[in-house]
Amino acid sequence: MNANGHANGDAAGDADGRVDLIRRYYDGCTSGDLGLLHATLHEDVVHYFLAPNVGSAPVRGRAHLSAYWRKVARMLDARWVVERTVGQGDEVVIEWSMHWTPSPGAPRAITRGAEWFVFRDGLIFEIRSWYQQRPETTELEGFPYGPRGYSVTGREASDLHPGAATVPLAREGD
Repeated sequence: MNANGHANGDAAGDADGRVDLIRRYYDGCTSGDLGLLHATLHEDVVHYFLAPNVGSAPVRGRAHLSAYWRKVARMLDARWVVERTVGQGDEVVIEWSMHWTPSPGAPRAITRGAEWFVFRDGLIFEIRSWYQQRPETTELEGFPYGPRGYSVTGREASDLHPGAATVPLAREGD
């Protein structure tokens, strides 16, 4: 593993610009900033979700996906963090975490997942997402997240995405 969180031998030099684009996309998801989201997404983007999670139907198109994330971020008080990446050519696979509030007054939970990104014309064209959405934290049992530089409860940023904690959360009226 190199200092940027890439697996050794993953063509990280080719993926670095795309990893930065994914971090900006996640910052846009967190903040609900439609302009930032639009700047990262291809006009014909498609986001696929793992069933049977709530809302698992594919979301198609830049405007629709941007509005979708703005709504979700506001509903869940969500912050997304890029944890690890592996990339080659026009594809990057990431591990991510979403810190969120399952219900008003509830403690924040962490949902961990993985996504496969495909790029076209320098923008995100396709996202395939794997995770379990539950009201409690979902993660690998016994995995040393903190010591490996992942985000953890009380630190909503990772070694790979240190600026995540400074992105303002989307709020109603934004």
